[in-house]
Amino acid sequence: MPSSSSLAPTPTLAVLGFKKQLVYHLHFWAFVAVAPLVIVQWRQDHFLLSWLLVFFCLNALLVIAFLRFRNTYFLKGRLFPLLAVVCATYSTSINGHAGLYWAYPAATALFFLLPLREAIVSNAIFVVVMAVVSFFKFPEADFWRITFSLGLTCVFAMVFAWLVGRLQLELTRLATTDPLTGCLNRSQLADILNNQIQMRERYERVSSLVLIDLDFFKTINDQWGHLAGDQVLKEMTLRLRKRLRESDQLFRIGGEEFMIVLPETRQKDADTLAQQLLTGISARPFLENINITASASVAEVSQGETWSIWLNRADQALYEAKSRGRNQVVNAPRYSQDQPPETDGEVADTVS
Repeated sequence: MPSSSSLAPTPTLAVLGFKKQLVYHLHFWAFVAVAPLVIVQWRQDHFLLSWLLVFFCLNALLVIAFLRFRNTYFLKGRLFPLLAVVCATYSTSINGHAGLYWAYPAATALFFLLPLREAIVSNAIFVVVMAVVSFFKFPEADFWRITFSLGLTCVFAMVFAWLVGRLQLELTRLATTDPLTGCLNRSQLADILNNQIQMRERYERVSSLVLIDLDFFKTINDQWGHLAGDQVLKEMTLRLRKRLRESDQLFRIGGEEFMIVLPETRQKDADTLAQQLLTGISARPFLENINITASASVAEVSQGETWSIWLNRADQALYEAKSRGRNQVVNAPRYSQDQPPETDGEVADTVS
């Protein structure tokens, strides 16, 4: 079974991990419940249903094995809904109420194994087919009870799955964004930088990052209070976002330190943007009477470097901008593989 004992490195991976656990357990317990029915139906001379149940069990075993040993979802789970619906419908047509009971867990499981829209369409078709079978198989009173009870079960499962999906999205958003500014936080930093490095390694598509740090921000908190400091950070975020593209990603990685990841951007263009951003910060006061400047650094990703080295180069350049008198942009030197590598822990200490 996929392990859940260790913490996922990012909230997104944590959600994916829980989804895999759900898929694993649904298939495992479905196999446990259905496997004995293969023999039962065979002894009752329902050979076609027995073979359908065999295919259902084989699919469950394949899904479990692929999750366990290859960490992939076999055929993305598409066979489970198909086989479950076919088996439940056919079993109802030949076994009556004994087969009907399996329609309810099958309909519910669809909402946890398929995307919501696919599950809604699949269950709508399932309810219609079961209604037709029930109409010819059972008395009229039973037909109405079966149709409405199965339909309500699908509606309740749909609402629950929809709310769980919304909850997952909201929890992921809360875990990956800074609550004050709405910027991305450090939980996504390694993943996003690694993605840009992979684009550089595989497709020669360069990216740059910009670090921006407000100058003498502590004096704002000391002189005007922390509430004013929070308002400045919010306004800072708005000013930065006005100059960024949709593909650019804005992080708040420290108290008054921001990072911008610029896909498909060379260092020269990133430097131009950084200069414009600093001009926009110092051009007019914050909160009507608070004048602020900022320092920035620019670093283009280089061949063969890790995300920690890339970030460390930008951080060292930012330190240089501060030491030169602030309110300026410093470009990080190119990475050389002869340079000693920095550890992730050392980088985390320098930018925190």
